[in-house]
Amino acid sequence: MSKRASSKYKLSRRLGQNLWGRPKDPVTQREYGPGQHGAQGSRRRRPSDYGVQLLAKQRLKGYYGNITERQFRRYFAEAVRRLGDTSENLIGLLECRLDAVVYRMKFAPTVFAARQLVNHGHVKVNGRRVNIASYLVPTGAVIEVRDKSRQMASVLEAVQSGERDVPDYIEVDNEKLRGTFLRVPATSDVPYPVQMEPHLVVEYYSR
Repeated sequence: MSKRASSKYKLSRRLGQNLWGRPKDPVTQREYGPGQHGAQGSRRRRPSDYGVQLLAKQRLKGYYGNITERQFRRYFAEAVRRLGDTSENLIGLLECRLDAVVYRMKFAPTVFAARQLVNHGHVKVNGRRVNIASYLVPTGAVIEVRDKSRQMASVLEAVQSGERDVPDYIEVDNEKLRGTFLRVPATSDVPYPVQMEPHLVVEYYSR
């Protein structure tokens, strides 16, 4: 197992949940956390309100490829700046990330693989190659895998996988490996395999 994959699964075990809903996630066999004291840690007392908020933040941040704290704070600041519900704005911003959209379109098996696919220049947005995973995809944008990259084994396997379904705020043509980002989703539209609580994330940063 690669260092990146090992780190990813360590995160899900630390949080005590199968964060991405994958059958091979070790948390399904070992519910306690990683490390020599992981089993003892599973019997810890009930967390404080701060601890619950922190866990909600770590869960949401980790789900999107464990993006940096600095970048996550910037998303929160932008969510506050925009009109409307801050927690909904935060989810909308995260789901507009190019790596998240590529993941939702099932062009990659994980959000980590989606980030790598983008960073290596295999993805185009409205006909232009974009290699920045955090690029915010505008509504109506067409995302596609470049012609030279369409026979990559990881892409083909991801498209054919039955692990996940494409959500209804995205439209995909699997044969052409092309999709359209139809709209910014609400939290209830996003197919999270575990419960996300963005309102607790807002409380955490609003302390």
